[in-house]
Amino acid sequence: MAINTIIPFGPQHPVLPEPIHLDLIVEDEKVVEAIPQIGFVHRGLEKLVETKDYNQFVYIAERICGICAFGHSMGYSETIERLMNVEIPPRAVYLRGIWHELSRVHSHILWLGLVADAFGFESLFMHCWRLRERVLDIFERTTGGRVIFSVCKVGGVTRDVDAGEFVHIIQTLEGIKKDYSEIMKTFLNDTSVKSRTVGIGYLSQQSASDLSIVGPFARASNVNNDARCLGNGAYGHLSEFKPVLSTDGDCYARIKVRCEEVLQSISIIEELIASCPAGDISVPVKGNPGDGEVATNVVEQPRGECFYYAKGNGTKYLERMRMRTPTSQNIAGMVAALKDCQLADVNMIVLTIDPCISCTER
Repeated sequence: MAINTIIPFGPQHPVLPEPIHLDLIVEDEKVVEAIPQIGFVHRGLEKLVETKDYNQFVYIAERICGICAFGHSMGYSETIERLMNVEIPPRAVYLRGIWHELSRVHSHILWLGLVADAFGFESLFMHCWRLRERVLDIFERTTGGRVIFSVCKVGGVTRDVDAGEFVHIIQTLEGIKKDYSEIMKTFLNDTSVKSRTVGIGYLSQQSASDLSIVGPFARASNVNNDARCLGNGAYGHLSEFKPVLSTDGDCYARIKVRCEEVLQSISIIEELIASCPAGDISVPVKGNPGDGEVATNVVEQPRGECFYYAKGNGTKYLERMRMRTPTSQNIAGMVAALKDCQLADVNMIVLTIDPCISCTER
């Protein structure tokens, strides 16, 4: 008769330095159940709306996560603009879209490198992060920062990008595409990669839908809930947008979806640059959010849909600011994917949801 054993996993993941703890109930080498526990790094960022005014809080919001920094500053700014009925200039909308898709490219390539590291494929890891550096170089040239950018503000953006810089961005992305195609072939065709990912961590379309999974994790199980389809911001100006989907629902499908999304994001950036209108990059914002006024917003972060909620109280300080991040939505799906897996596959399954606990624990 098999005896169940509880094996503690975490709070440090072997690949991602993410403080998530799992109690793995195992029977021999099979995981019968995974019980998650978070709460190691709560930072109290949301409470800072009591001491930082709505303009200052932009810089707090983008520090929720280093990888999704621009997306959080954009999502927060858009929420306050809705709260105060502010319409930003079209050029600012396009610039935000370009920077946001660059963040997606940067995030996905970083994650692919971590996946390679999990395989023990160190050369592939280095090639991925070498490409990522080129994206960070674009950020540095256009924003002045490589991790925290501080170019979003309520009312638009703080820095413009000239035509010459747009040409440089296009040339850099073309070079990235050429090298990335070789890396992508390795991830999708290499037998050692497939042996660790095909059929591992399966999550059905029905389960993903029932558990409200978001992002590439959901799209790998053929659930189309990409917030970019709503057409908010620059996405409403694209000629066509179709989310990348897979029906396989395993670790390999999650790699495939993210691989293809990198190329899709580069195409979006090229289209936005080609049609970026001239004009101002910001408008003056006066007054304070109204007492009791509420606004919400959703942004498709690299890891999935992020929901923002803001409530004013008539002063320059918000009454409440709340973010529901993708990882907090995806933990339930991660637990479902871990059920009945082999103990040796736990690392890979946890990694393929691309968790960000610092986003979740604000």
